[in-house]
Amino acid sequence: NLVTCVFPTHISCLCTNLVGGGGGSDISILTKGRLGDYILDKPLITGHESSGVIVKVGKNVCNLATGDRVAIEPGVPCRYCTFCKAGRYNLCPDLRLCSIPPHAADFCHKLPDHVSLEEGALMEPLSVGVRACRRAGVSLGSKVLITGAGPVGLVTLLAAQAMGAANVLITDLAKHRLETAKLLGAHNTLEVDPKEDEKATVKKIHEIMGCAPDITIDCCGYEATTRLAILSTRSGGRVLVAGLASTDVKIPLVNALAREVDLIGTFTYGLEDYPASLALMASGKIKNINCLITHHFDLKDAPKAFETAQKGLDGAIKVMIHCQPRDSK
Repeated sequence: NLVTCVFPTHISCLCTNLVGGGGGSDISILTKGRLGDYILDKPLITGHESSGVIVKVGKNVCNLATGDRVAIEPGVPCRYCTFCKAGRYNLCPDLRLCSIPPHAADFCHKLPDHVSLEEGALMEPLSVGVRACRRAGVSLGSKVLITGAGPVGLVTLLAAQAMGAANVLITDLAKHRLETAKLLGAHNTLEVDPKEDEKATVKKIHEIMGCAPDITIDCCGYEATTRLAILSTRSGGRVLVAGLASTDVKIPLVNALAREVDLIGTFTYGLEDYPASLALMASGKIKNINCLITHHFDLKDAPKAFETAQKGLDGAIKVMIHCQPRDSK
């Protein structure tokens, strides 16, 4: 359906979306009609990883102007509930996706001149990685295991390195994704054999890292990866599950409890995660993020773009959809 955009309110702005990424959340909703425990019950516009250019601003907007290029943080909360007041607006029960303009001005983040629109669209997944690392407590000298070298795993790798992790190992089933991880500076990689006994895989992880990791971030959420995360992490360590692949999994809970391994959840991003991600990008602490982009499509080819992302065709990692002719700026 075509929807007529209204003029911005006094605290919003009208933005022309130019670049959008096909994310795992979009694919899950398109193919399964759900994302984790969220079940789609009404029409939804996909494409939440986006950037664009401001074309109009509301009268009380002072931090943006017409022509500014912005990364669009898609989830706008109610601003009044307990979660919003505590700065955890990602948990707001009335969170809505601003897929139809205008957009809340404070959820449009101005891009520095040297950050491209494509990099701006990558701020959304990068913010997921930044929040995951913050929630897990990654800091200087941390020894970190990341399970899954898909888009979320790779941005989590970038965030962990930027936050000072001293030893990072990332695992995956796909060799080409691990090659990308190496380009992004991974200290070590491990191509996991799904037929191998999990105890043998844990042993390999400890041998490669030279120790058990302080922190493991599971960027898949499958039963096998969550189990591996718990069993690999040192006693007293932390396991954060960032992937939402499975709704129910069987895990070695007693093993985690007896060894005081903390199990932590995370969901999208909250207060300051987008600005932090943009600051890391703008300062140069995160480099080569464009390595994640493997495919480009025009808007008319969006169905093919989502199919490519879903099936991982031609080694796809991150797919970009261009609403207008591609522009490096």
